Amino acid sequence: MDSPHSPSSCSSSSSTCSFEGQTTDTIYLETEEPQTPLAVRRALQLLKSGVPELRIQAARDIRKLTKTSHRCRRQLSEAVGPLVSMLRVDSPESHEPALLALLNLAVKDEKNKINIVEAGALEPILSFLKSQNTNLQASATAALLTLSASSTNKPIISACGAIPLLVEILKDGSPQAKADAVMALANLSTYPDILSIILKTNPIPFIVDILKTCKKSSKTAEKCCALIEPLVDYDECRTSLISEEGGILAVVEVLENGTLQSREHAVGALLTMCQSDRCKYREPILKEGVIPGLLELTVHGTPKSQTKARTLLQLLRESPYPRSEIQPDTLENIVCNIISQIDGEDQSGKAKKMLAEMVQVSMEQSLRHLQQRALVCTPSDLPIAGCTSEVSFK
Repeated sequence: MDSPHSPSSCSSSSSTCSFEGQTTDTIYLETEEPQTPLAVRRALQLLKSGVPELRIQAARDIRKLTKTSHRCRRQLSEAVGPLVSMLRVDSPESHEPALLALLNLAVKDEKNKINIVEAGALEPILSFLKSQNTNLQASATAALLTLSASSTNKPIISACGAIPLLVEILKDGSPQAKADAVMALANLSTYPDILSIILKTNPIPFIVDILKTCKKSSKTAEKCCALIEPLVDYDECRTSLISEEGGILAVVEVLENGTLQSREHAVGALLTMCQSDRCKYREPILKEGVIPGLLELTVHGTPKSQTKARTLLQLLRESPYPRSEIQPDTLENIVCNIISQIDGEDQSGKAKKMLAEMVQVSMEQSLRHLQQRALVCTPSDLPIAGCTSEVSFK
């Protein structure tokens, strides 16, 4: 997710780069390649100077140059080695400028991500995760998030012992560091065998704490549920989730108010639990008021969400009989059956009322969306395909 943390500019006394929508003239050195701006060459020269103060200034310049410019990231790829060496020096004032420069070099650049890891950056970055300097710790977490977006880097990051340290950040880090750690773990969890390593750290209590406090429509909530969904394949994680006060409720709230992808992960997690042991998990899930969200999801969810929501609704009803011996599996009959186990009377009327209310809410939401689009959409407002980055620019 690209959301700049701080404004920056890309300039020197004699040249400027293009970024943030502003284009200015660029002066080139006659002796250098015609496409390499003077500011880039100057930063590289300062970085290689051997003078600590000049190298720090170079790192800060590189951070600015690469904030939004993919071309500058390519042109400054040779800065990776010297910047990594700055992470290893004893001078603490060099660490954060170099780390932030490397972070921006890596964003949306697969080659730089791989080169940074190959240059030996993981060892100092992991040491920074243990730092008492919260800013350095947060920057190191953001750097790991960016680097973990590369499938090449995932097994290397895991093998270096990053996962327990990231889980410690979930427990004790700053709010931003916690969010970045969740996203880094979600990135890593997609690689085979890494999920079992995450499992050993007992992360569910910390993930639930973050999920309970974050906005349910946020990227953080999405990544929390992206982690919870595969983890609840394991009995110890299901037990941990249900043992955490408000754990199931937090997942239900994401199912109701999250992004489309978040809701898909949330309903998937609840379905996995109910399928693993229906008798054990049916009542705790029902108790948190999941039915309205599931009904809405059968209409407005992704295709996967719709299927999972219907399957979960069927599992949440009490009837032990085969389908052929009961009424057809319409939503009304499923909801009627579920309500009968909760209230015990006037089930059909309540089921019909609940469904009618859901339909009414859905129609009102759709109408509002159409009205909003009619007010704000013009020919210039056509959707633009974009890509999401793996970390905020620093």
